[in-house]
Amino acid sequence: MVDRVAEQIAALKDGDWAIREDAARLLGQLKDPRAVAPLVTLLRDQDRSVREAAVDALRVIGPPAVEALGVCLSEGNLAVQEAASAILATTADKRVLTPLLSALRSSDWIVRMHVAQALGRVKNADTVEALIPLLQDKVKSVREEAATTLAALGDAAIPYLVQALKHEDWLVRLHAVESLGKSRSPHAVEPLLSALFNDRDSAVREDAVRALGKIGDARAVGHLCVAMREPSLRTVAVEALGHIGDPCAVPPLIDVVTGGTPPEATRTAVGCGEQWNEELITQGAAVRALGLIGDDRAIPSLVAALNPTHTRAEAAAALANFGPKVVPVLLPLLNDSPDENFQFHVRETLMLVGWRPRQISVNRL
Repeated sequence: MVDRVAEQIAALKDGDWAIREDAARLLGQLKDPRAVAPLVTLLRDQDRSVREAAVDALRVIGPPAVEALGVCLSEGNLAVQEAASAILATTADKRVLTPLLSALRSSDWIVRMHVAQALGRVKNADTVEALIPLLQDKVKSVREEAATTLAALGDAAIPYLVQALKHEDWLVRLHAVESLGKSRSPHAVEPLLSALFNDRDSAVREDAVRALGKIGDARAVGHLCVAMREPSLRTVAVEALGHIGDPCAVPPLIDVVTGGTPPEATRTAVGCGEQWNEELITQGAAVRALGLIGDDRAIPSLVAALNPTHTRAEAAAALANFGPKVVPVLLPLLNDSPDENFQFHVRETLMLVGWRPRQISVNRL
């Protein structure tokens, strides 16, 4: 009986690059652990197509290849390090924790980025201290992957991230805030509120608002309502309130939609060839937020928001979230306005909540 695996392993040494490439791809399909070592050797092949085929095959083989790829992380050839780390980013486990930690100090940013991803798969609390310095890496992609991995490590990373909020470098603070938001930990709320009101960098403060929205803790609602008074934070605070979904936010959000207490100062937003007062953008965000919260108190204000063109589409979508209860409110509006666009959005909302006209022409079916 022909041993297909042995046959293809032998073909990996053929002088024709196309044969080596085909053999590597077939070995990936066969998923035999015997192919791991020969395929790892192929990561040094002179032909790019062959190397890529070997990478794909090792990724498909998965766990049996992990330890051999961990050894590759200390390879002098950076291309091999890059290939091995890229595979481990989706296959790593605790067996390669030590080589992964060593590779965080690689001079190659691609390796550092993939290793940070791989550590996110391993999820070992002992990696937190090694990952924190990557928040100030010179390459953005490395910083972002480190932040994502730290968030995945959960509460074990929180004290280190809170400490990073005091770092002199605003980028470190920014990514610490981002990571705290992704962690969705209730322990991150108080530190983020402190960053919101005390950090000296506007980008960090804005991200603190977004992070609080991701966590979704109702303790932040009152503080976000205060943050709404600041023009640079107003829209993101409104969006965060929608994500939190607490009914306590409904009255201040209605106030935004109706223009009850406009901000003392606002900025002009330029887009689509027109100038918009930024408060119009904030009102659209408030309409969406009210739709997410789904409190019946918002229905009259959302119906009123169908009239202005800058909130019409958002109001229609928000009302659809309330279901059939909005039908009696919307039906009378079908004939109230000659504006075809207005009628379209009302009818569209009615259809989305299950309403159908009593008679539908056969010709329209």
